Amino acid sequence: QVQLVESGGGLVQAGGSLRLSCTASGRTFSDLTLAWFRQAPGKEREFLSAIPGNGNKTFISYAVKGRFTSFRDNAKKAVYLQMNSLKPEDTALYYCAAKLTALPRISADEYAYWGKGTQVTVSS
Repeated sequence: QVQLVESGGGLVQAGGSLRLSCTASGRTFSDLTLAWFRQAPGKEREFLSAIPGNGNKTFISYAVKGRFTSFRDNAKKAVYLQMNSLKPEDTALYYCAAKLTALPRISADEYAYWGKGTQVTVSS
């Protein structure tokens, strides 16, 4: 089993920044593809980013590319999502997710392990 815990969410004004963290435990961290998703009320879960276990290549959704970046630190067993120039439309529950296969996927259904989420609220 893989356990994921997100942190770093909160309330921020439009134009501000937040860095979300996700720490993993339960199995070899480098085996995991790690991803970030978000879900707003009444909407489907939206893919944001993914990083394969032993690679440094980061895939970012075009919807947030240029504002959001993601990176991982295998020594700390953590993955981060840096969010800049936040907009009210970014308000959502943000999740980290993991899968065992090396190929990153953008569908939430491909990820077997999920954190409980951290709330990000952006005020106008």
